[in-house]
Amino acid sequence: MSLSKTILITGCSSGIGYTTAGILKARGHHVIASARKLADVERLRNEGFTALQLDLAQSVSIKKAVQEMLELTEGKIDVLFNNGAYGQPGAVEDLTREVLTSQFEINFFGTHELTNLVLPVMRQQGYGRIIYNSSILGLVAMPYRGAYNASKFAIEGLADTLRLELYGSGIYISLIEPGPILSEFRTNSYALYKQHIDPTNSYHKAAYEAMEARLQKEGPTVVFTLPASAVADKVVHAIEAKRPKIRYYVTFPTYLFVFLKRVLPLCWLDYILKKL
Repeated sequence: MSLSKTILITGCSSGIGYTTAGILKARGHHVIASARKLADVERLRNEGFTALQLDLAQSVSIKKAVQEMLELTEGKIDVLFNNGAYGQPGAVEDLTREVLTSQFEINFFGTHELTNLVLPVMRQQGYGRIIYNSSILGLVAMPYRGAYNASKFAIEGLADTLRLELYGSGIYISLIEPGPILSEFRTNSYALYKQHIDPTNSYHKAAYEAMEARLQKEGPTVVFTLPASAVADKVVHAIEAKRPKIRYYVTFPTYLFVFLKRVLPLCWLDYILKKL
């Protein structure tokens, strides 16, 4: 086992963030788990975590959380795991500007702001690791996931650029690329769909009916779905390996579509993605 690291994780209320925080804590790392809701922060503290409130949609919350974290760690941070995100379903033509802005506020702008606040600390230390939880949907686009697709494509581009700019700094950038993972992500997405999408007057009404059934289904909706611990295993490697990988693929569909994107004409790949 490697030496203990100080690790800040966003989005720890459930799913990947919660599972990863638990596994890293069990491995002896000093985990600072953050969540948006105070009730979740209190629950995490009751479970023995060092926990902070951090709302990626609010600059004030981000700055306050970073300040509190640095006070707790005496100005040190070894790893930032940018995990917090959500997925807004809906056809692109049914997404309002406001809905798309909200998606980017958390998945992209908040993540970017948080990263920029910890980078000066890591530069001063001369080392650090920043891990982005991206998605298979940051590599290929799928229908009715346009807002989430766009936010993850943007994260991919930002992380790749940052990696080049940090060359030689001792700060490593890694991207985790999960496919289908068992979590509350789908339940949360359904609530957002009901809040922001009106299927009654949409051209995509029939497609929405099928999507609603999928979002409400309990348990895995596709084969090759893995537990959140599969992502946590990749995060452990990105933190503890002497030289972390640039990208970590998780689940068979991720490996498959990365391969298909390389070898197939785009029109053939589109055909497959539309069928899904």
